[in-house]
Amino acid sequence: LALRTYQLHIVQTCIFSNTLVSLPTGLGKTYVAAVVMYNFYRWFSPAGGAVIFCAPTRPLVRQQMEACHGSVGIPVEHTAEITGRSGGGDARRRFWRSTGRCVFFGTPQTVERDLDAGIVDRRRVVCLVLDEAHKARGNYAYANLVRKLTEGEDGARVRVVGLSATPGTNVAAIQEVVDNLRVSRIEVRGETDPDVVPYTNTKNEEVVRCRPHSDVEAVERLLLRVVEPLLSSMAERGLLDAC
Repeated sequence: LALRTYQLHIVQTCIFSNTLVSLPTGLGKTYVAAVVMYNFYRWFSPAGGAVIFCAPTRPLVRQQMEACHGSVGIPVEHTAEITGRSGGGDARRRFWRSTGRCVFFGTPQTVERDLDAGIVDRRRVVCLVLDEAHKARGNYAYANLVRKLTEGEDGARVRVVGLSATPGTNVAAIQEVVDNLRVSRIEVRGETDPDVVPYTNTKNEEVVRCRPHSDVEAVERLLLRVVEPLLSSMAERGLLDAC
């Protein structure tokens, strides 16, 4: 793959700091994650270190596995998929405890369950990459996973990298993600940034307004007739503006 300057700079930041990476779809978040994971795998796997990648869905997990196998050359036999389809706890225990498996790809809920069950040696974990990192809010598994990996004197000393095309809709939401992932650096690029423009294509946009089909309009009128008495009652009680 051709070297992209902005990807190189982001990878360098991720290696040295817990980082939230925000890149629009199609600008290579997957490849950035693969390169970061490969370097931690290369440095720490001989001593038993483990790298974990998490994504909310199995297709996203598989996508990152393919990127790590194909783009950066992490051997298949050194990796394992940790999802609901990986078998029961005993099967996953064999993966986690295997001396040959050191790069794990899974859904956060499954990894968290295995951590709670005590079958993950958290001291092994040196790098945690979280796709769709904007989900790291409230009681979602991402926030729990980082906390459970790192809490206590014997917690993991882990590099955390969060990936998201849309890290949050406001400052408070982004700050919650930053706090939950213990992020110290944010790397943001947009399609108009100077180091990104050479790798983007010009887009022509055309707005086409379509009139709803008559059947759709008929259903809409029927639904309005159903909810109108309820809305009117709520408006009379001051719960809604007058209808």
